[in-house]
Amino acid sequence: MNRILIVGCGDIALRVARLLSEKYTLFGLLRNPARQQESRSAGIIPVAGDMDKPSSLRRLRGLAHTVLHFAPPPTMSPTDTAQDTALIDTRTRNLLAALSQGRLPQRLIYISTSGVYGDCAGAVVNETRPLHAQTTRAQLRVSAENQIRNWAKRNGVRASILRVPGIYAADRLPLERLKKGTPALVAAEDGYTNHIHADDLARCAVAAMAHAKANRIYHTVDDSQMKMGEYFDAVADAFALPHAARISRAEAQNVLPPMLLSFMNESRRLTNTRMKQELKVVLRYPTVAYALNQISLAAIKPRYLPAPVVEVSVSPRLTQLSLPLF
Repeated sequence: MNRILIVGCGDIALRVARLLSEKYTLFGLLRNPARQQESRSAGIIPVAGDMDKPSSLRRLRGLAHTVLHFAPPPTMSPTDTAQDTALIDTRTRNLLAALSQGRLPQRLIYISTSGVYGDCAGAVVNETRPLHAQTTRAQLRVSAENQIRNWAKRNGVRASILRVPGIYAADRLPLERLKKGTPALVAAEDGYTNHIHADDLARCAVAAMAHAKANRIYHTVDDSQMKMGEYFDAVADAFALPHAARISRAEAQNVLPPMLLSFMNESRRLTNTRMKQELKVVLRYPTVAYALNQISLAAIKPRYLPAPVVEVSVSPRLTQLSLPLF
């Protein structure tokens, strides 16, 4: 049975594990011991280690045939910029160094971000567009991508990069943001945002194991064409919440947190042709609107308890009838 190492055992990793645990032996690198039981329940064998401590990664040497690298770079301040500084994702550097010490994996799949493109002014973007990361977190993702692709070329490992936009699911929606009344931008100044359902992203990662070409970039994104405010309005409508108030971009600079502003300052529309044709992915949730409809139906669907059975005597001459009570 092939062995898979998952680095970064968060929500997407757990969803991937549900798809793979019956056919593969899954190992998961865990820094927090409190997460061990959750990982075991998903079919993942915990391996203690910290990507910020190279000496703790020795157990990864030769451990798996495939590595799913879902771990984010080191945390930086959301106000940091990367215009004049070359940044290195030290976690990816430490991971690749550990993997190089033993039998090399055959394949590595890395989840990156669509933020590596920076602001594209709403343009349609495919995987060949030059990168222009404008935040520290995006520049660190560029560093990780470059390290992985160079390492894979040197060592003959089949590496694939999945560039991921905003991830959502029933438990990953901006409901608290809407309840707090956080405003959105007026339509004329709003930017395009891209989305993928968490279940579809997990399926894309699994598909990449089977179908992705070596050292290839893939957008894992659905078919939606939405501006950010439209997304918030769609979620609000699905849950009977008020629409977010709309403000100008100049007003937003004074009232919105830096992290949210950094997302609002970037606008692009990712293509997914390569994902569909090469990874052979058929989206379970092709648009946000479709997914929200399914989530809403699941939320309001009546939950009937098993109907009790009672015996009712209808006539001395008839046998007793078993009827359900509702």
